[in-house]
Amino acid sequence: MLSMIGLLGGLAILITLTMRGMNLLIAAPLSALFLAVLSGLPIFPQLAGEGEANYVGDYMDGFSGFVASWFLMFLLGSIFGKVMEDSRSADSVSKWVVDRLGVKYAVMAVVGACAILTYGGVSLFIVGFSVFPLALSLFKQADLPRRFIPAALAFGSVTFTMTSAGSPEIQNWIPIPHLGTSAYAGWEVSLIVALFMMVTGYIWLKWMINRAVKNGEKFDEREGDPVEVERELPNPLLSAIPLLVVLIIAFIFHDTLEQSALIIALSSGVFTAWILNRRYLENVWTSASNGTFGALIAIANTSAVVGFGTVAQATQAFETSVSVMTDIPGYPLVGAAIAVLSIVGLTGSASGGQEIALPIIGPEFLEQGVNAEALHRIVALSSGALDSLPHGGYTVTTIRVICGETHKTAYPAVGAVTVIVPLLGVVLSIILFSMGIGI
Repeated sequence: MLSMIGLLGGLAILITLTMRGMNLLIAAPLSALFLAVLSGLPIFPQLAGEGEANYVGDYMDGFSGFVASWFLMFLLGSIFGKVMEDSRSADSVSKWVVDRLGVKYAVMAVVGACAILTYGGVSLFIVGFSVFPLALSLFKQADLPRRFIPAALAFGSVTFTMTSAGSPEIQNWIPIPHLGTSAYAGWEVSLIVALFMMVTGYIWLKWMINRAVKNGEKFDEREGDPVEVERELPNPLLSAIPLLVVLIIAFIFHDTLEQSALIIALSSGVFTAWILNRRYLENVWTSASNGTFGALIAIANTSAVVGFGTVAQATQAFETSVSVMTDIPGYPLVGAAIAVLSIVGLTGSASGGQEIALPIIGPEFLEQGVNAEALHRIVALSSGALDSLPHGGYTVTTIRVICGETHKTAYPAVGAVTVIVPLLGVVLSIILFSMGIGI
């Protein structure tokens, strides 16, 4: 009983501290300490028997294990995004999309620009920083409430692109070594679900914005808003080539090199962006250094949450919860989805939650004869639903840091299009797989 209180209480503490602005590198260990104490885990390795779970050892094993597995992917992804940003390639692609759609379709332009950059392999956070000034300008011209900008950015970045088949984002690649699949697993179902999320989310987002406008809400200009400066941008077609290079290289090597194909793809993207638009890039090594700093922050935050999940994994309450979820009667993919959703919700991280969930549920469901490609796609789609809860790192960064909003004003719309819509997508994917589509 105490262990379950520790598990639920630790999660509540993590969410509360994060929403109050505490750094995840502090909030996650503190929450894990509360969980460990109530679960009766020894604090230090020296106080535990050989091979027994303990707070410090398990937390650091989870933290360092995630870094060891994914540091190069985070590093290259962040450097690629930074080179695309500093060479103005991301701005060029975004502006091209915005100019084609115009003020009349301001929301669609913002969502479309984010989707193209995300599916091309640019880091989710870089996409947010790159597109925000354009989104701000468009919402101002269209006189739309700016509190919906975070929802537009997030919807284009972490829903129908991040977890879809072929996406270079790591949330689509983590299941590969665990399930022996490829980045294109279950692509038929993935395509249908992506289209469903795209249409449903966009209609819902537009409805919320239109309702707010009818209630008298307008764009509120603030002191300190970034001023859009006219500057020369590289050719948008040349700027899009690095995105295509990442996708093509990842496709060529995904079977032979599995997740390591992402290293070659992102490296090729960095080199291509530098070659094509180097005259706009002041110093490629400065961009690489800044990208490295961004990667360290991103992977440290994710690893901090993985460490919390690893401590949770060592408790009796977690074992009981997983046992209940994996023994749910009926279609096995339902149990898999619920397990991943629960663990991702617990950690607030799609990638961190997958790394915790897959070693546990992967062998369990494969032994039951569950199709590996279907399981891959269900895990990826499920991880992209509850990772956008209020305490998620991406959610906090997008709402507070990038857009300067508060959870109170911005999160209802963010939650609608990045939590509820993906949850509906998970349900649809389970229905389609149960009908034999894609397997």
